[in-house]
Amino acid sequence: MAASVNAGMPAGSRARLRKRALRGATYAALVILGTAFTLPFFWLLSTSFKPADRIQHWPPDIIPMRQVTTNIDGEIRRVYSVKRPAGARAVPAVTIIKRLPGNRAVVYPAGRGFTVRPATVNADDLEPVVKPGITWSNYTRGLVFIPFFRQLRNTLIISVVSVLGTLISCSLVAYGLSRIEWRGRNTLFLVLLSVMMLPYQVVMAPLFAVFVKLGWVDTFLPLTVPTFFGNVFFIFLLRQFFMTIPRDLSEAAKLDGCSEFDIYRRVILPLAKPALAMVGLWTFMGAWNDFLGPLIYLVDEANYTLSLGLAMFLGQYGSEYGMLMAVSTVVTIPIIVLFFFTQRTFIQGITLTGIKG
Repeated sequence: MAASVNAGMPAGSRARLRKRALRGATYAALVILGTAFTLPFFWLLSTSFKPADRIQHWPPDIIPMRQVTTNIDGEIRRVYSVKRPAGARAVPAVTIIKRLPGNRAVVYPAGRGFTVRPATVNADDLEPVVKPGITWSNYTRGLVFIPFFRQLRNTLIISVVSVLGTLISCSLVAYGLSRIEWRGRNTLFLVLLSVMMLPYQVVMAPLFAVFVKLGWVDTFLPLTVPTFFGNVFFIFLLRQFFMTIPRDLSEAAKLDGCSEFDIYRRVILPLAKPALAMVGLWTFMGAWNDFLGPLIYLVDEANYTLSLGLAMFLGQYGSEYGMLMAVSTVVTIPIIVLFFFTQRTFIQGITLTGIKG
């Protein structure tokens, strides 16, 4: 029937209908995928506002919930409801006064004070009375449980220096591999690409032995100095970007008396701002979230980064999941804000060539 309806429609109308259907399907797929990728962060944020007794509650709370409390003669107590068989008279909310052997509990009606006769019930018949509410104590306790601001300073130092080292070294190497003609250039580039196949775990032990000999262990040097020697992946990205910039610009600069370094500094780098911003953002995110590197090289807790600080919430005999989620949210927000303000430049670094027009 749909085929007969479409057959009676003009060709232009059918094309517009297909275009709208395709656009609607695309938007629906984007909404579904976006929701799927957002759920972990939403769950992180929601859990950071939950009290400890609601974090592992089943079924889980979608929004933060907290138990209702009441004031009994100046004392704050939690409120429970008593389970009753179907058809039985409802029991008012109660608060526990004392627990007895045999899983029994002495309760009073909530909000009535101690002016009425207490009742003894089975503790298994008590259910917490909850309502939507935010628990801020996870943040206030979590930010003092670890030396957060000292670890933030350490993380920022490592991240900023890593960005500077990566941008300087990778852009220089990429310029030499893309804009300067010299013998063996392509062979060396293939050798560099082959290095990308080596996982970090292969060179981890030799590098650690080298840094021990240099006396750099328990300092920031093993985490920052290697960035000044380039990153193969970023060299590859910048090389491909530099190759799209017309060579006429370099030739014109040479006629004006510019050296290769002047061309690199005054011509190439200004045109490569989107690619450089992308490399800087990726480097910052990698250094900010790096756990393995600080775990290997940092010993003194005064030098710990935020990634190591988050691991301090997980212990052998107990874990502070509420504070962990709260501090993890604080650690995640700067990356989200940074990407939000640089997303246009980030996308341009992937999609644009070296020059507009």
